[in-house]
Amino acid sequence: MKSFLLISLLICSSFFSYDQESDGRVIFFLHNRFLEEHGLDELHPEFGRTEYPEILSEFEKQGFKVISEKRNGNVNARDYAVEIVNQIDSLLANGYKPGKITIIGTSKGGYIAQYVSTLANNPDLNFVFIASFRDEDIQNIPQINFCGNILTIYEKSDPFGVSAMRRKQTSTCEIRHFYEIELNTGMGHGFLFKPLKEWIEPAMKWAKENYELE
Repeated sequence: MKSFLLISLLICSSFFSYDQESDGRVIFFLHNRFLEEHGLDELHPEFGRTEYPEILSEFEKQGFKVISEKRNGNVNARDYAVEIVNQIDSLLANGYKPGKITIIGTSKGGYIAQYVSTLANNPDLNFVFIASFRDEDIQNIPQINFCGNILTIYEKSDPFGVSAMRRKQTSTCEIRHFYEIELNTGMGHGFLFKPLKEWIEPAMKWAKENYELE
């Protein structure tokens, strides 16, 4: 983690000058649990390969600067989120506006992103939580408190993701923009393994502060 943090902070330092001269926007992308515990080319028995490089490429094609890493091992979600918050704080301290920073997480990555939202406690940051809420989370993870401009995306055929409206209702931070998208791809949890336009396009619109997705 320490080596990743150092590398990322060096990358972030190049963003600072970039932002002063253009409309630079940053995406922190946090991938799913399967990729955390398997190699880039390993196949999920049901959903195939996590197309992680392809997902990052889609963000980069649209001009986003992307901060991401392939996590290894079963990392603690909250501890990992602390490191992300530290990097966000560095960006903010160097002149980045919070509306230009978006944290996108799929599955476990979405739970890490929720901890980032909670710990950063900044209503102007953007978040996209994908396939990362179940009703029992209210009891099992009571410490999560949504804060920021929040888009949630879940798939109707996926048992690991439902509407997160209950979490919004229990959160105490002001949420200026909140939107939910229910997909109907029929792919179950596998929809997030690929850079499907159904989720990646609204995520990028959200990252550009386009909060009117209808």
